[in-house]
Amino acid sequence: MRKDITIVAEPRSTRGKNEARRLRVSGQAPAVLYGAGGESVAVAVSPKEVNKILHSTTGYNTIFNLSVTGGETVPVMVVDWQHDPVKENLLHVDLKRIDLTLRLRVKVPVHTSGEPKGVKLQGGLHELITREVEIECLPDDIPEHFTLEAGELSIGESLRASQIPMVGSMKLLSNPDAVISHVVSVKVEEVAVVEAVVAPVVAEPEVAKKGKKEEEAAPADDKKKKK
Repeated sequence: MRKDITIVAEPRSTRGKNEARRLRVSGQAPAVLYGAGGESVAVAVSPKEVNKILHSTTGYNTIFNLSVTGGETVPVMVVDWQHDPVKENLLHVDLKRIDLTLRLRVKVPVHTSGEPKGVKLQGGLHELITREVEIECLPDDIPEHFTLEAGELSIGESLRASQIPMVGSMKLLSNPDAVISHVVSVKVEEVAVVEAVVAPVVAEPEVAKKGKKEEEAAPADDKKKKK
């Protein structure tokens, strides 16, 4: 998206690590301007101004003017940058000249609005799967973001990239079947813990039935005498 913003850049006559450190100490960040048939130019820019653009709603898709002292003023985009991982200071920026008559490939954020009825009425879960899509368009047609209405989604239904409206010079480059968001059922698994108490099996002592054994052991002759 094109914004009415102008950042001033100072040309650099020297390059290298020492020069870059000197610039950072003085409150500037080293940058390189290139593209659109022009020469590569080493410049210094305000890290504060560049960070404002990077943290804006249009972010790195912002087209703004770069005014090089004693040189050109051209529309540019931030195409690459580097921050210090600890201090988060802006260490370097790559700026690309933009020809406003040529189409660009850019990635645009995708948002959803509304609470799906699959969540509100059916107890489902709304998941955002794809957060940005790639499109091709003229620089002046780059949108800040896309928004899809999710209020009518039921469980098992989804929004796809093909449903994003392409207007003006826009052309969708991402897979049109890519799922932007969907509503799924929430599975609650109940785990029942059953504690089985097994009573110890105690062997009963064997009771000797002497009478029966003695009777069985009596000689056959004795039985005849009793008769």
